[in-house]
Amino acid sequence: MFQHRAARAALTALTLTLVLAATGCVSPRLPADFANPVVPGLWTPDRMAGAAPAGTAVPGDLGADVDVTDPEPAPVAAKPEATSYHDNAAVVGKLFFDTDEGPSVCSATAVRDPARPGRSGLVWTAGHCVHGGAGGRWFRNIVFVPSYNNEGLTGAARARAAERAVAPFGTWWADRAETAPEWIAQGAASGGGGAPFDFAVLHVRRPGTGASLEETIGEAAPVWFGAASATTIPAMGAWGYPAEAPFDGERMFSCTDRPGRLAVRRGQPVLYRIGCTMTGGSSGGGWFARDPSGSVALVSNTSIGPEGSTWLAGPRLGERAREVYAAAGEAS
Repeated sequence: MFQHRAARAALTALTLTLVLAATGCVSPRLPADFANPVVPGLWTPDRMAGAAPAGTAVPGDLGADVDVTDPEPAPVAAKPEATSYHDNAAVVGKLFFDTDEGPSVCSATAVRDPARPGRSGLVWTAGHCVHGGAGGRWFRNIVFVPSYNNEGLTGAARARAAERAVAPFGTWWADRAETAPEWIAQGAASGGGGAPFDFAVLHVRRPGTGASLEETIGEAAPVWFGAASATTIPAMGAWGYPAEAPFDGERMFSCTDRPGRLAVRRGQPVLYRIGCTMTGGSSGGGWFARDPSGSVALVSNTSIGPEGSTWLAGPRLGERAREVYAAAGEAS
């Protein structure tokens, strides 16, 4: 479970990794080598349905070198989200992209842009959904589809559905991508490498329209940086489109649990962890909690889970996440 299709090594990313390892210096900005030209007609409903789930895995037994700060949570069964998704989870959707191995899929969330109130084009997801991590490169043909399969259709009904039912608000192409330099230097397809920095923010546009993502779907989530420790938050919910068995990637699910703490590498930032049975494909999906004002805000995203699909973990969003968020909106 959660084995994502990392792209093969690219020289520029490999050079960055070696420099960071040698100097111990981590820049808050990344090389400006992201390119994602629009390819009209590429992401048809059939191609979307055939995309492979992305994810990162850790062993069920984390081993002696990993500091597990709280007991492993009991599994929480993922529940199907009520339809229509736009009415019940308007800010959530699916992220599609191409790796060297073919089309792949994650989950993602529309988030607010403080510089453009009511007109945001920003989307939050996992770093491993946009870049291959250490030795990898940016993925290609990245698009966001809010409220994918809005009515939760399955089987023959899904096959007969019109394109508007599958992508009710259209397909939004990323024209800017930002992720943490720590993810590019440390990110791994398995074992949890880079997980505390496994987040990314995209700016998206829909060809042929001047309206922003937020104007089109009617909502975007606030982001809560520096959120409270897991020990003081009574509940977190995670949303996404799990695509590995027993799920098929066509319906949205969620899990809610009291969060705990997990450190996958000694000396690195602690992750949030909740019980949840969602599988690969839910990667990048938003985690939500109530902030001090009582508003529901995004506090994390799905990063890793065990091979047995009993829990999920996501990064706590600190100052690096705030920098990535700000950089994604700069040129929008």
